[in-house]
Amino acid sequence: MAPFNNKVLINVDLGEAYGNFKCGPDEELFPYIDQANIACGFHDALTMAATVRACKTYGIAAGAHPGLPDLQGFGRRELVLSPDEHTANIVYQVGALKGFLDREGLLLSHVKPHGMLYGLCCRDINVARAVMAGVPKGIPVVGLPGTCMERAAEELGVPFWAEMFADVRYYADGQLVIERVRLPWDQEKLKKHVRQEVEEGSVTAIDGTLVDWHFDQDATVTVCCHSDSPGCVEIVKTTREIVDEVNKKRGFK
Repeated sequence: MAPFNNKVLINVDLGEAYGNFKCGPDEELFPYIDQANIACGFHDALTMAATVRACKTYGIAAGAHPGLPDLQGFGRRELVLSPDEHTANIVYQVGALKGFLDREGLLLSHVKPHGMLYGLCCRDINVARAVMAGVPKGIPVVGLPGTCMERAAEELGVPFWAEMFADVRYYADGQLVIERVRLPWDQEKLKKHVRQEVEEGSVTAIDGTLVDWHFDQDATVTVCCHSDSPGCVEIVKTTREIVDEVNKKRGFK
């Protein structure tokens, strides 16, 4: 196992709402996170504006969370798009968020694909390349290490921030176990899962296989929590405690 001494950050997918419908208690999560992945383009514009203002208030890095043009399915159904459509889709959605960031005097921190688009980028190199082509120059992409997403970023010179997941399980090949309806986590199992990731840079897959990531020592590494997971506030708080403890041991503030 490679040494893992990187500073670890926490990111959360936020602003996932449309009109009167929203997925999670975003307001309760802001004090505990470092990075926000803000739903954009096909989500509610007022929610985007409010989420950006909250990022400014709490000093949180604001990133774009663009998904497939699937309003009814909330970006969680697989759609077939041409490479040009994928690229334009990213340009359009990131541009929507950037308008709100500009109004608040904030910079775009990063881009992280949402839902099914994230999964497609992990396993389909052509989709990953098309998505990367739509990311503004010099802006990092947050994604799953060791997948087509990281490979495409390297090919196109896009900065890549490696992501681990606090509230998602893994297959033996390092891919994510996508639950149509998120299941609750036992707190002790959650603590063990997160601690292994942030202390060792590895995770135990659902079949018991050890998945070991290899990070450059200067790489940005971030742990994702989801605002729509059952018990998400406690998940984020627990993750924050473990991340702060490990970062302190490594000499990071």
